[in-house]
Amino acid sequence: MKPHFHKVPIGAEDSFSIRHDSRPNFGTLWHYHPELELHYIVKGEGTQYIGDNVSNFGSGDMVFLGQNLPHTWRCKEEYFTGNEKVQVEAYVLHFHPTCFGKDFLSLPEAYLIPRLFEKAKKGLKIHGESKARLIELLDGAVHAESLDRVIYLLSILKVLSETDEFETIAPAYAFSHLSSESEMVRLEKIYSYVLAHYKEKITLEEVASLANLSLTSFCRYFKTMTKKTFSDFLTEIRISNVCRAIVEDKLPTEVICFECGFNNVSNFYRHFKKVTGMTPFEYRKKYLSEV
Repeated sequence: MKPHFHKVPIGAEDSFSIRHDSRPNFGTLWHYHPELELHYIVKGEGTQYIGDNVSNFGSGDMVFLGQNLPHTWRCKEEYFTGNEKVQVEAYVLHFHPTCFGKDFLSLPEAYLIPRLFEKAKKGLKIHGESKARLIELLDGAVHAESLDRVIYLLSILKVLSETDEFETIAPAYAFSHLSSESEMVRLEKIYSYVLAHYKEKITLEEVASLANLSLTSFCRYFKTMTKKTFSDFLTEIRISNVCRAIVEDKLPTEVICFECGFNNVSNFYRHFKKVTGMTPFEYRKKYLSEV
């Protein structure tokens, strides 16, 4: 895998980037960047990986991500068929925390902004009236020019910094502080391997070898970095994909569990209840009542 540091393309004539994308998929690279990111998904479904959180995403989701928070959105398989009629659509805003100058964050009137940036390090999912207002502002910012662009960005920051209509995506995220590219590359290698092979049997020996660590050292390393065991992490990824398949409602739950890497039905039900807090039947019923 290439190192997953991503350089956000911001033009020399611009202080930040705002775009409205429509493309076959969101890509697959688990990456990070020093810019903060506001991401509104107009159209698309799949599994998102933000920090140490693995969950489903769908049309209408909006997230605000802090500096160097690793993330990716992996679309369901149909988005990779090459069918040009299948598209995802999103508004994406990138800006560096010092894009207004280093003194801006020290202004007494801007005291809420540094607090917002600190909260965003764990990732925020925005909802309610705040999300509706931000959608309008994102659309306006895409079409704005000159000073109006700056005014839109300030308006977006005002809404984000004042709202309480959010939930933290990765409250236990433990390695956002990592600045060593070698450490990030090692984690990227582990994550990417699991995302590609979660349907198969994955042993600790395999991933320890991948990380160039002994079995004992790997278990200690992964727990230190993520505050969870590798087994728990693998289970969460499998359950996330089970959840996506359940709401698609195309296969019986017992078939889905084997398709997503579980080899024992009773063991699967136990893990599903532990991760989601409900049974597969309750999960499907809850989803269908919300759509």
